[in-house]
Amino acid sequence: MMHMLQRVAELPQEQAESRGAVARRLLGYLLPYWKRLLAILALVAIAAASQALGPLLIGVAIDSAIAQRDGGELNRLMLALLVVYVAGMAAGRYQFMLMGEVGQQVLAHLRSEIFAALQRMSLRFFDRRPAGELMSRLVNDTEVITQLMGQGLVQVLGSLFGLIGILVAMVALDWRLALASFIVIPVMIWMTSLFSQMSRRAFRRTREAIGDVSAEIQEEIAGVKVAQAFTRTNLNQQRFAQRNAANRDANVSATAITSAFMPAVDVLSTVAIAIVAGFGGWLVIQEAVTVGVVVAFLTYVQQFFRPVQALSAFYTTAQSALAAGERIFALIDTPPDLVDAPDAQPLGRIEGRVEFDHVWFSYSVRPGEQLRDEERYVLKDICLTAEPGQAIALVGPTGAGKTTLVNLIGRFYDVSAGAVLIDGIDVRKVTRASLRSQMGVVLQDSFLFSGTIADNIRYGRLDATDADVEEAARAANAHEFIMRLPDGYQTQLSERGGNLSQGQRQLIGIARAILADPRILILDEATSSVDTRTEQLIQQALRRLLRGRTSFVIAHRLSTIHDADLVLVLDQGRIVERGTHDELLARGRLYAELHRRQFRDEPVVRRQVSGVRR
Repeated sequence: MMHMLQRVAELPQEQAESRGAVARRLLGYLLPYWKRLLAILALVAIAAASQALGPLLIGVAIDSAIAQRDGGELNRLMLALLVVYVAGMAAGRYQFMLMGEVGQQVLAHLRSEIFAALQRMSLRFFDRRPAGELMSRLVNDTEVITQLMGQGLVQVLGSLFGLIGILVAMVALDWRLALASFIVIPVMIWMTSLFSQMSRRAFRRTREAIGDVSAEIQEEIAGVKVAQAFTRTNLNQQRFAQRNAANRDANVSATAITSAFMPAVDVLSTVAIAIVAGFGGWLVIQEAVTVGVVVAFLTYVQQFFRPVQALSAFYTTAQSALAAGERIFALIDTPPDLVDAPDAQPLGRIEGRVEFDHVWFSYSVRPGEQLRDEERYVLKDICLTAEPGQAIALVGPTGAGKTTLVNLIGRFYDVSAGAVLIDGIDVRKVTRASLRSQMGVVLQDSFLFSGTIADNIRYGRLDATDADVEEAARAANAHEFIMRLPDGYQTQLSERGGNLSQGQRQLIGIARAILADPRILILDEATSSVDTRTEQLIQQALRRLLRGRTSFVIAHRLSTIHDADLVLVLDQGRIVERGTHDELLARGRLYAELHRRQFRDEPVVRRQVSGVRR
């Protein structure tokens, strides 16, 4: 036990907000509910008064009723005692009920703020943080704070009011016995301060550990198919066991501290009772006080340490909640690294001319920073122009920078140097919402959300009517298979559309893009990994989608880009070739080599696929 206490006590402090600042900020969430809080305070005062009056009535009953053998007086005092305790019980019940409601309101508010903060963040933020760790802040950390707000505050207020009432009653009864009872208070203050420092660090570790466990769970669930395919399940179990063991050890260390505090309070309580019993007995012998006063004092001393024990339990919850609050506020206060400029203007309807003007980009370099190491740049001095309605194909080895390049068009990242312009306007000078509302994306595996098929098609245009949704589905060749489903357009999809085939998900993704009517379109090999018949349906739908729109096609299968207006070959972040398919084959350089690798020098058969021919 002492080894664990010492180990936790030696943990280095993190650079975090002070305990008082976090506590004040958490309490600020209670201000909108001040009327209910006043009612709670009134109920707490009633409960505390009943706690202070009880022993006093018992002492009076001993001295005036029992000592004088007055049955009528005893009955009246016991009835008064019953009323006092019933009133205290009712007040306690309603104060917890009201505070529970307030706690749930605070929980909903906190989670809304966290979710809003996550929505503000750029892709760079999510690149660096596991989804499970963020989920832990949204779920686990907020739940700990709710325990503090919902029940913990009532307990601490009740304990504080109860202590004040007991102290006043003790001093009023006999100041000498009161002073004797207070001898242990300095020791208690010192002990509380010591445990405070140790538990603060321990509970911060517990919040971090549960975040690691949540991140591991989220990753393993998302990748369970891959883990099973590569027979990694046993190894993953071992890795999770290590994270889980770290979480266990952190909680055991925190529990070791709190469990040591409670017995220490019990010892002090016993010492105080012994002092009152001995000194009070001597005062009775000296006829300085009555037996009833001593009995009342013994009851008060026991009640005095009961709130102290409740405060120690609250202290455990408070330390965990403060650690959780630090993590939550650190997330909420994180400034988004990509925001609209103060003078950003909405982008009007565009023609679709896209220009990259000497663009450099690195994930590790923020805009405006200088980086001499050229190898750390993902894109290097990119210059290109896509005229309205043109189809631009991007090819190259894995890691060449194709996806990064198209992400810059929608300003999902800011360029490190240079500029991306739409119709001659720098994308950093317009609002992101107005820019992205004119863009559409069809990924290699279209992401579908839980909900109906109609909701997923309508995702990019919420004001679309059912007729609009059906028209888009027909254009995407999705209407027929949708109507074969049990509930048609109202069919509920499971997570990520798992109850549909990959080809069906692609068709719904295309319908979503058609309905949004974008001026600029990004395609990431939308026909890969589907059967031949579905590929033909997707090709037809894409031809309709691409008509009259500027498009960027990330091509992994070179057979899909024969008819592109311009093919850009990227290698190590640079455009090393540009031209049409036939021109690049004739040059016999990297594009021709990539083509030979895919087709093994077989005769080239021209195919109008992926909708590049408009």
